[in-house]
Amino acid sequence: MTLGDLSMRSRMPNQSSENDKTSVQGFYFDARYIRIDHHDGISRFSAGLFTAINKLTDVTAIISDLRQLDKLPSGTKFIKVTAPTSVLEPLVALQLNRVGAKVVFSPMQTIGTFGRRFKIVLTVHDLIYYSHPTPPPAFSFFVKILWRLYHLSYFPQRLLLNRADAIVAVSETTKQLIVKNRLTKKPVHVVHNAPEQQDSTQSLASRSIPQAKRNLIYMGSFMDYKNVEVLVSGMNQLPEFELHLLSRISNERKAELERLATQNSNVVFHNGTGDEEYQALLTEAFALVSGSRNEGFGIPLVEAMAVGTPIVVSDIEIFREIGGTAAKYFDKENPEEFAKAIRGLSANDSWQRASEAATAQSKKFSWDVSAKKLLALIQQI
Repeated sequence: MTLGDLSMRSRMPNQSSENDKTSVQGFYFDARYIRIDHHDGISRFSAGLFTAINKLTDVTAIISDLRQLDKLPSGTKFIKVTAPTSVLEPLVALQLNRVGAKVVFSPMQTIGTFGRRFKIVLTVHDLIYYSHPTPPPAFSFFVKILWRLYHLSYFPQRLLLNRADAIVAVSETTKQLIVKNRLTKKPVHVVHNAPEQQDSTQSLASRSIPQAKRNLIYMGSFMDYKNVEVLVSGMNQLPEFELHLLSRISNERKAELERLATQNSNVVFHNGTGDEEYQALLTEAFALVSGSRNEGFGIPLVEAMAVGTPIVVSDIEIFREIGGTAAKYFDKENPEEFAKAIRGLSANDSWQRASEAATAQSKKFSWDVSAKKLLALIQQI
């Protein structure tokens, strides 16, 4: 798409009352990171936060593919511009100037700002790849090279963040890392990630410990820092449980993990699940588990807690922030501790208490609350 190709439309009349919304002139939300197939972390953050803030104020979505609208509310006002991976990305601000943008929120740091005539808020999700620099395997060779170069030092990140009027971090843990590493002189605000809205009629308090199947659920990638090995190794001491690894996995990575399991029958590889299947597995699970060494947030933890599923996770700072006293923690390098933590939930009263605590803890994370925080920031700048 050329620089001048702009499209600003609304799919359907918005059914919500405009009189109930707070007025923010020229507010644009960068929704170009919403995936058209299945959500990743930034895609889910974008869709969830936009949906909630769209109920509070008049906001226009910035998209690069019309199919991204399928993940946004009916009636969404939008402008279609170049993709964030386009060579014209450094000039995207010129496109936004032309439609009268006054303030722009982006869920990333890399939106082009050359020549901008508007306020801008950028987002930092994590600093994982400075300590674990291996790029995601799906990236092209060229992008992998740029990824490595970008994460050689904090200098490029500082340049990007100091262009902004304010910074959003998705957790207190990430905010403290930004401050510790002096990544910006701009104010940093926390706007938490959150789970998808649950059916308010669902009775979570009535959940009881699963009897027929005691499934442990892992949702996440299989990159090295995710440390799935500790879970698979620990399963050798949990023959009465099954570990369900839900995400897509390469044949090579699957073979590596299978070599760690002496009881291959209790480690199940799903190689990808749809949203409905994931939700069903989550609500029937004994626990959601993670042995990660580093995270920016940990959205599966909140998704599990929101449906009353206990979480058993590695003892790292971000998981302490998200799980609070509701989670069960283990040493991330110790499969025996992982197995012990799982067995500690086996008594019915122990599991029930963990389930109720998880439900209560999940209420701290809501798109509605996060949207109100972002709106207050937008109004402030």
